[in-house]
Amino acid sequence: MRWMFVQTLRQTARLRTANILPRLPAPRLIHTTPTMAEEYIEKLKNENPYFSKYAEKIAKLQQTSAEELERRVQEKSERDRATQDSAAARSFSVKAPKPAAAEVVQAKPKMLNDVLKLELIQDKSSEEIGKLWTEYFKTKDSVSAVIPAKDYQDIAQNAAKYPTFLFPLPRDQGYEFVVAQFAGNEAHFTPLINYQAYKENAPECMAMVHYPELAESKGVVLMAAEYDSTVLNASEAQCLANEMQLYYCRPSERRRQLLDQFTTQPEAFRYQELISVLESIQLS
Repeated sequence: MRWMFVQTLRQTARLRTANILPRLPAPRLIHTTPTMAEEYIEKLKNENPYFSKYAEKIAKLQQTSAEELERRVQEKSERDRATQDSAAARSFSVKAPKPAAAEVVQAKPKMLNDVLKLELIQDKSSEEIGKLWTEYFKTKDSVSAVIPAKDYQDIAQNAAKYPTFLFPLPRDQGYEFVVAQFAGNEAHFTPLINYQAYKENAPECMAMVHYPELAESKGVVLMAAEYDSTVLNASEAQCLANEMQLYYCRPSERRRQLLDQFTTQPEAFRYQELISVLESIQLS
């Protein structure tokens, strides 16, 4: 069964469904885990010619003091939250969830009730709920999906087994790699260049959340991935969401081998294989 993905840029029109679906919480920092193969990341930086053009930028970023970096990241996070909370307060009557502190590594899991008024959809079918969900996210810089519950089970199992991975993102002058880390029902994405410069403080370019609360009663899991439009455009965010599906939802034998190599045998992993897999899909 195909997933129903939706992607759009922001629109000014307010949907009638807005009183049901207020908003997603503000993005936060990505926090990578020790399972990331540091040796491989360093080798990738040296081998991939696409990143050589960023050498000077990386060097400058790495010279930034930890205190200054933390201050800038926290200030930006607070400004983003203030903007979103103010807009939500003007548009919706639902109380916004309290923002998590930027320095918290393991925040409270996102809950569907924070986004959607569950009491208003109990009598609706999965198709009706899916339509409300995807229609609402047409008003945001986002990718959304209605996922069959059995597909999400496979995603969750693979995410627990392979919590960190690397996705190639086509750019005008080659491929840029994006680090993805899974934590509970969330997946956080950051460009590899940011990870190299900021390590665990790297700001995310996309935050993907799966909401499994309706899996048993309605047979679906709702997904929303909001992205930073200054880093990604709509098609690039869609590409990352599609790649996540290909690798984490019943992956082919070749893709599963890449997941396993990256996690357990980083010395045998070759980033060119990721590009080869993506190009073979595009050609087909």
